Amino acid sequence: MQGLRNVSAPEIISARYADARPTLGICIGMQILFSDSDENGLHEGIGIWKSSVRKLEAPILPHMGWNTVQFKKESNLRNEIRPNPRYYFVHSYFVECNKQEDVFCSTDYGKEFVSGFEHDNIFGLQFHPEKSHKYGMELLANFCKI
Repeated sequence: MQGLRNVSAPEIISARYADARPTLGICIGMQILFSDSDENGLHEGIGIWKSSVRKLEAPILPHMGWNTVQFKKESNLRNEIRPNPRYYFVHSYFVECNKQEDVFCSTDYGKEFVSGFEHDNIFGLQFHPEKSHKYGMELLANFCKI
């Protein structure tokens, strides 16, 4: 059996993707799934999706606190969560998702940005459901059922 020390993060994520195992990336865990990031200079991501992580243009950074999300598509992750729930954010970067069909939800903070995506068995959330009380717990419970 190969230990985790001998396996890179891209290999782990790629294996989960190939095996169709549900995977949830939260905040930077979502951002690393994309091709590259502007954070501290240009850095490569895992590259499952050929999109980039860019600095958020907003009056106050980091974007920290409660904000609503607008669901863009039906999903088992959403299930019966009411429209426009509030989640807790703390970030200064966002994903430029180039496949609109993968956008699960968006948020407006000076401008609209992708705050969640879903593609096959991979899910990503810019906000922190684990810090988001009722709606965050509902969302995590829905993920556990997938």
